[in-house]
Amino acid sequence: MDIGALMLDSVPFARMLGVSFDSIGSGTAAARLPDRDDLHNHVGGPHAGALFSLAESASGAAMLSTFGDQLSRAVPLATSAEIRYSKLAKGEVTATATLRADRAEVLAQLDEGKRPEFEVAVDIRNAEDVVVAEMTVSWTLRPNR
Repeated sequence: MDIGALMLDSVPFARMLGVSFDSIGSGTAAARLPDRDDLHNHVGGPHAGALFSLAESASGAAMLSTFGDQLSRAVPLATSAEIRYSKLAKGEVTATATLRADRAEVLAQLDEGKRPEFEVAVDIRNAEDVVVAEMTVSWTLRPNR
């Protein structure tokens, strides 16, 4: 499964922003947002909404890299997100996402008919590799009924 293509096909907003994926695998993903004037805010960096969307997209790819084989029996949904902007981002930015869950534990809950919840942590870095924002996205796998 090409998770990057799946993400950009199913989330047209990320595609519109120009999000691209550098790597995806085993509970991790790295995504990139280009430096474009139409994505800038009033201080010349990427708009907070664009940074949020980049990080949420990376978290989704990291989640799918672990649970994408479960799509026939559950729908992944982001249930909440918390982001902290710590520094003005300038230029191209990257988001690196890491799943904070044990696959076996999540699948055991799903097997029991429960709706497991888990988190993905994301660091957003500028071109100088400085963290400019951090985000945690809570995900669930809603069982198909």
